[in-house]
Amino acid sequence: MKFHIKKGDKVAVITGNHNAKEGVVLKVDREKQRAFVEGVNLVTKHIKPTAEKPEGGVEKKEASIHISNLMLIDPKSGEKTKVGRKIDEATGKLKRYSKKTGEFID
Repeated sequence: MKFHIKKGDKVAVITGNHNAKEGVVLKVDREKQRAFVEGVNLVTKHIKPTAEKPEGGVEKKEASIHISNLMLIDPKSGEKTKVGRKIDEATGKLKRYSKKTGEFID
């Protein structure tokens, strides 16, 4: 299955507790259809002391959010947009494009 977002895209959260927050996608989990977004859905993790981190402590970390709750931000206009796919005539490959502006994203 293909997704409308991928690693490195700037996205906005459109629903849920973190509505209207924006961030960059750090990682996409294809099996669970979830993404990790920088600065969104932060949870507190307790770190046990180890040889590398002898002090241990409490750490804030991003948790995953379902892909259906995210919407791509168009890199050119800076607005939220739907994503489509069409063949680029120059290369002959299927590419993502912004449905708002009609320009290719990749």
